[in-house]
Amino acid sequence: MATAEIDRDAAAKLSNKPSNKPSNKSAKTPSTSPSVDQRLEVIVIPVSDVDRAKAFYARLGWRLDADFASGDDWRVIQFTPPGSACSVIFGRNVTAAAPGSARGLYLIVSDLEAARTDLLDRGVEVSAPFHGAGDVHAGTDEPYLSGSVRVSGADPKRGSYGSYASFSDPDGNGWLFQEVTTRLPGRIAGGGTTFASQTALAAALRRAAAAHGEHEKRTGGHDENWADWYADYIVREQAGQPLPS
Repeated sequence: MATAEIDRDAAAKLSNKPSNKPSNKSAKTPSTSPSVDQRLEVIVIPVSDVDRAKAFYARLGWRLDADFASGDDWRVIQFTPPGSACSVIFGRNVTAAAPGSARGLYLIVSDLEAARTDLLDRGVEVSAPFHGAGDVHAGTDEPYLSGSVRVSGADPKRGSYGSYASFSDPDGNGWLFQEVTTRLPGRIAGGGTTFASQTALAAALRRAAAAHGEHEKRTGGHDENWADWYADYIVREQAGQPLPS
């Protein structure tokens, strides 16, 4: 039975029961209209020196989308990270937040080492990989999703969502790479499988190839339907479904 049907049945039962409470005809009823997409598209970050920040984010290799100004009183700059549907904006008179106060800004990557290498090659300082300490979440390190304990090195099991690296812009606004290779169930809307970039697709193919190699070892022979197996693996991985064996 659908949720809407359950709600109607419950409402019908309640309406047949006497009530001593005064009626409230102005009370809102649940909307039956289709929900409207609410897409996170822009994050505003506070900076003290607009030109210095612009040079830094350009050095990251991010796409410059806009640089608008009105005299000396107002300026807005927008950059978009590679493959991202969300952009960042900074400038003059665009936020009241203190420069450098934006922390915990996450960039999801399919290959942590490749993402780190790219920044290092661009002359940007980035931390070594780190991961959480299991059930220990309180410590002296700067807090992030897994708490305030940072253990050196990528997650030993290389589990999805488990490996990080961090860097900051010149004002101290804090960014983190988080390696995600397999989404948790329900995190991908709809039935389509999409990739934001050629790099992300190539990484998915490499993971499928490695898993398929293990599959052929188990079956003891060459799989002529490898293309179908690859496709099934990639779709399941992105949707957070059980992977083929």
